[in-house]
Amino acid sequence: MADKEATVYVVDLGESMADCHNGRDESDLDFGMRYVWDKISTTVAASRKTWTLGVVALNTDETDNAQDCEGLEGYENISVLQEIGPMTMSELRDLRSLIQPSHSHGGDAVSAIVVALSMIEAFTKKLKYNRKIILVTNAESPIDDESLEDVANRLNDSNIELIVIGIDFDDPDYGFKEEDKSKAKRKNEKILRKLVDQCNNGVFGTMAQAVEELAIPRIKPVRPFKAYDGPLTLGDPSKYESALSIHVERYFKTKRAMPPAASTVVINPGRGGPSQSETLDEDTEMGGTEFSGVKQMRTYRVDDPEAPGGKRDVDPEELEKGYMYGRTVVHISDSDMAITKLNTKKSFTILGFVPFSSYSQFINMGETGIIVAQKHNEEAELGLSALIHALHELESYAVARYVQKDDSQPQIFLLKPNPAIEDDFECLYDVPLPFAEDVRSYQFPPLDKVLTVTGSVIKEHRLLPSEDLKQAMSDFVDAMDLSGFDVDDEGKPAEYAPIDDLYNPTIHRINQAIRARAVNPEAPIAPPAEILLRYSKPPEKLIQKAKSEIEALVDAAEIKKVPAKAQGRRGRKEPVKPLSGLDVDALLGERKRTTISIDNAIPEFKQILATAEDDATVESAAKQMGEIVRKLIQDSFADLFYARAAENLRVMREELINLEEPAMYNKFLTGLKKSILRGELNGDRREMWFKHIIGGHLSLITQDESEVSEVTAEEAKAFAT
Repeated sequence: MADKEATVYVVDLGESMADCHNGRDESDLDFGMRYVWDKISTTVAASRKTWTLGVVALNTDETDNAQDCEGLEGYENISVLQEIGPMTMSELRDLRSLIQPSHSHGGDAVSAIVVALSMIEAFTKKLKYNRKIILVTNAESPIDDESLEDVANRLNDSNIELIVIGIDFDDPDYGFKEEDKSKAKRKNEKILRKLVDQCNNGVFGTMAQAVEELAIPRIKPVRPFKAYDGPLTLGDPSKYESALSIHVERYFKTKRAMPPAASTVVINPGRGGPSQSETLDEDTEMGGTEFSGVKQMRTYRVDDPEAPGGKRDVDPEELEKGYMYGRTVVHISDSDMAITKLNTKKSFTILGFVPFSSYSQFINMGETGIIVAQKHNEEAELGLSALIHALHELESYAVARYVQKDDSQPQIFLLKPNPAIEDDFECLYDVPLPFAEDVRSYQFPPLDKVLTVTGSVIKEHRLLPSEDLKQAMSDFVDAMDLSGFDVDDEGKPAEYAPIDDLYNPTIHRINQAIRARAVNPEAPIAPPAEILLRYSKPPEKLIQKAKSEIEALVDAAEIKKVPAKAQGRRGRKEPVKPLSGLDVDALLGERKRTTISIDNAIPEFKQILATAEDDATVESAAKQMGEIVRKLIQDSFADLFYARAAENLRVMREELINLEEPAMYNKFLTGLKKSILRGELNGDRREMWFKHIIGGHLSLITQDESEVSEVTAEEAKAFAT
């Protein structure tokens, strides 16, 4: 298949496209452009120069095409909005402003296809391209059918795929039929269908189905990439004549899909107004938008009493690596670091074999590769085939050491045989295995018995499931079985969640959001597609079917609803009481706490707030905690107590947010900032402020965090600087 694509979109902008039909609250043009924008934005996101596209508008108020300029008749009200070529973000937004309903209806759809056809022929010439024309129309304007056969032959000769997607076109296979259709539209539908039928490569469909299929995520296929080309050995061929050496090639079979990465950008002062960040702009704008890329610049400084400001810049080449060992930094020179690296050579060596039965599938790590014999090497093909069949007959896996290239990290692979008798393809599949240091062994208490301190075994215990609970859980699992819950086309039971229908919601939701924002920066992003949420919860019919098993499990497990935790200001609500109604503190002979000690500040602070009955008690506790934070900072030798003070401050902040008393915290923090910056807490404590308080996100409580706060996000941001 050619890796080059040339696609022309022919979009009907006639005045009838501004109307709404079939109960939709959007116009026919907006409905059809949902499909076009999705396809165009996908091409733009790929950012490949060989994926080109053009746009032709039908039924425009003006006429702008090469055929009309040559004096040919029948090409009126057709305009080329975008010549064929790679499209950028700026061109996409410019095109969006041009896609508006016109006041014309005299354009011919077949003539517009000819314009697109000529554009493709002139651009691609005789080169190898995937050529495609996509027509989006409601077929309300007149269409001339005299030259259908000539147009179809020309499309076939140029190997161009014609896709006609009509607004509210009838499609028996999809199950859609428009009622009260005009005679003109019914006639035009037949003409377009006849043209598609005469094409060797044509598709005719209705827009409702095309828009519905947009919700299905597009899976990017893994392109063949050769990761290794060399010998697969068993033993050392340089020492032993009996050693095995087969020239193989390794390709990726599966590849982990990742969501698109975000880039740090800044508003371009030349287009988007003055910039508030000190940045180094890239040489060119990012896709012609109002943003510019950001380059990071890092400087290193050390203490130097003789330098201005007590700091001196250090060249990065003068730095040495050091590693933390406890609270001590251990320096390792470059010569010592070289000793820690393995001097490996490119190799692929079989270390041994393990039977199928002794291997656990959960040990598989990473992506899957496929190993085949070197192309056009009969000796390698014969040798690898013998190895694959031997492993298959002995029901064994091979374990191999793999080094992709010199000086790279070695990996341990498990090689699985795949003989041609299974699926007509002979190869070895490989998956990475963990090293011994990667395996963590954890011991858990048994689930079916309780071991006492004396070593005796108890089979019945409150922590062990009873026989009734085991049976109820077994019935519940059987009732919630999804393996045969769905129904196939023939009405037979089928798997509810086949692997091909399971998509990563994060990846496809982010892609959906990016495409929507690229096309229309102002419009809200549509909710996630139903296909992404389908398997996020059990089907309702299955829950209703298993209702009796669920109720039996609830009874057997004695599941009870936990009372909700009281929220809001404690001073205006009754304190939380135990379900028994007893005063536990009174029974234990303990008085309600009123003071906080510096050694146990956090628990005591929470105890006071838990029993506080008025605002005065809360204010007293906050004041005491604030004094403890101040004392920790003041008494700290260097940064010894900074982390402890920050933790006390964090708890104080969270508790006052829960009690809807942000003003107490904001007032204390404002005073604390003044004391630190003025040096009133026994010296220079600015590190505590900038690193632990601001860096630890302990700034003022804003209206976003508490509705009763009077501090806006902008005020909090200015306060933190």
